[in-house]
Amino acid sequence: QPLSSCVAGERLCSTEEATAGSGTYTRHGFIFSSLAGCLEKRNEDSELPVVSVVRDSESQLLPNVGAVVTCKVCSINSRFAKVHILYVGSTPLKSTFRGTIRREDIRATEKDKVEVYKSFRPSDIVLAKVISLGDAQSNYLLSTAENELGVVVARSEAGVQMVPISWCEMQCPRTHTKEFRKVARVQPQFLQT
Repeated sequence: QPLSSCVAGERLCSTEEATAGSGTYTRHGFIFSSLAGCLEKRNEDSELPVVSVVRDSESQLLPNVGAVVTCKVCSINSRFAKVHILYVGSTPLKSTFRGTIRREDIRATEKDKVEVYKSFRPSDIVLAKVISLGDAQSNYLLSTAENELGVVVARSEAGVQMVPISWCEMQCPRTHTKEFRKVARVQPQFLQT
């Protein structure tokens, strides 16, 4: 099958026609490309062909506005969290991009009551959406103001991966200590193992 090229965020087909493979994500019953590259359709053992997007080797993947990114929190203060962007969609980035999640972009409701330290902690893995390409320091502005976005992996003070127990709390399975987080309602296709 001839390879066609596609851009990041392009709608490829419906989830009834194919299964989403690497370099793609699903939303509202459609499969979208999470990067610019060549479209591949492979018939595997499953009923439906698998659609994946392979990056053109020469094009460096960049986080676009609207892209869902996986990032790691580096530092926090009362106004924002600083993060390193690790993945765009499910594609690991070759180089590190810096991002900022401002206090007012953490949550969709009660923005004035948000406290950064009750939302994120350093080394948390967070799912966020790119809302602007930021400033001269190549700092992307990110938002977690949707239910699907927020902390997906966090370790407790005991060093154990915590379990989300509500949209604003996670609990350590070993010590049962609860810690506040802006918890993502994770959709399985975004989980980075």
